Amino acid sequence: MVILTHRSLISLSHFVALLILCSVACTNLGCIQRSEQSATIYCATDREFAIPILDAFERRRDRSNPAEIDIVRVFDVEASKTLGLVTRIEQEKQSPKCDVLWNNEILHTIRLQKAGLLAPRRWPIPDNWPKGCVASDRSWVGFAARARVLLINTEKLADRDQWPSSVQELADPRWKDRCGLANPVYGTTATHFAVLASHPTSLGEQTWETWYASVRDNALVLAGNKQVALGVASGELYWGLTDTDDAMVEIAKGSPVAVVFPDQKEGAFGTLFIPNTVAIIQGAPHPILAAELADYLISEKTEARLAMGDSANYPLWPGATEFPRLDAKDVRRAQVDFELAADRWDTLRDSLTLQGAQQEESRKKEALPRETP
Repeated sequence: MVILTHRSLISLSHFVALLILCSVACTNLGCIQRSEQSATIYCATDREFAIPILDAFERRRDRSNPAEIDIVRVFDVEASKTLGLVTRIEQEKQSPKCDVLWNNEILHTIRLQKAGLLAPRRWPIPDNWPKGCVASDRSWVGFAARARVLLINTEKLADRDQWPSSVQELADPRWKDRCGLANPVYGTTATHFAVLASHPTSLGEQTWETWYASVRDNALVLAGNKQVALGVASGELYWGLTDTDDAMVEIAKGSPVAVVFPDQKEGAFGTLFIPNTVAIIQGAPHPILAAELADYLISEKTEARLAMGDSANYPLWPGATEFPRLDAKDVRRAQVDFELAADRWDTLRDSLTLQGAQQEESRKKEALPRETP
């Protein structure tokens, strides 16, 4: 039999209080437990842009804490990378392997939010963070945006008056088989089309169904935004819908290309800017190091680095002083509700997938040699 005296109870209470105090102090001071010397990030951002940022975090963390840390990076392929990483997180929900998700778009991050797979938390951002770029439950934050732009081949279209000025022109018959876009089931094109489908004013007087049917018959669909930019640079396409980072790569190479920020006319929808997003996975195996990494990714320093680097991201921090070489200060931005756009994504994805398969089958039949009578 164990007998607890008044004195032993006091000692026990002091011991418990000391444990709680140490735990709080360790959390506030950023102590990393031995088991948290490593964390895993699933990253949909291109390797060449993400690796320097993650390396810088490791170096900074090593200087502030003598214990070495290792950020395990999991990337995926260009065409379906976001969807592939999201699928892994969904499959691992009973026993998460991922600590932090760095997504280069927002639609599929919101899908994970709605599935309860992201951890709500307090983010170190100001109250005037751009509307729509922080989750309603604060489980993710948007940062370092890319613009959806039209990339023009200036040799094929030497006259500026001939240049397209709107995303809607993907459906214009005069550009049949001369314009292109990435597969709309994946990446930022999926986000873009989900926005267009969910915002009735985005396409003027056209309905989403009518417009997309014309796009499907008119434009070439390539694997990803990078392939669209390459197609424009080579002259395979006269112009295409892509992201600013892929456009900037071709400009830096000296390719005969120019950028148009679309839908700037009076009453038009405006140019869509899609942020990167960061979230901590619900039940992340290394939550303390994950929180430190997530906060570093959305910091002003990281945004400035992404703005000045080859990825040419547009900062969301109020009062930012570093901007990409591709000036967008006077560009009118589309005002969108990304969570609304995500609400109907499952239905839209199924429709896009089915219509894409039908289009591919139709093109194969057209390519078959015709029998002579």
